[in-house]
Amino acid sequence: MRNHVENLKKWAGRLKTEVYALYLAYRDPRVPLYARVFAACVVGYAFSPIDLIPDPIPVLGYLDDLILIPLGVALAIRMIPEPVLAECREKARRASRESRPVNRVAAVAVVAVWLALAALAIYLTIWFL
Repeated sequence: MRNHVENLKKWAGRLKTEVYALYLAYRDPRVPLYARVFAACVVGYAFSPIDLIPDPIPVLGYLDDLILIPLGVALAIRMIPEPVLAECREKARRASRESRPVNRVAAVAVVAVWLALAALAIYLTIWFL
């Protein structure tokens, strides 16, 4: 049991590094536009405090964290050129050893997007009722 927990912790750490590498990659001009947009969506969703399926829902609440984020990361990685990805992975590894990145502007942007989507959903619900 202890071995499984350690393996899960290592996997989660690698996933965090990959998400941060995607964050660095989507800002790189050598990455094609479609890959940048997709990577930005994956990173935004991974760092977002709001989930597609709320975590309090038993079992289903964690499926997005266990399936959607790794799947999105895997797809985004395939879209990014290998030299750029290797460079971004190295930067992400260095950054994870040194300190945790904090980007308050990105956090505000993610919250603003979610609020805008919620407002749009409410507006459309009222409009079509």
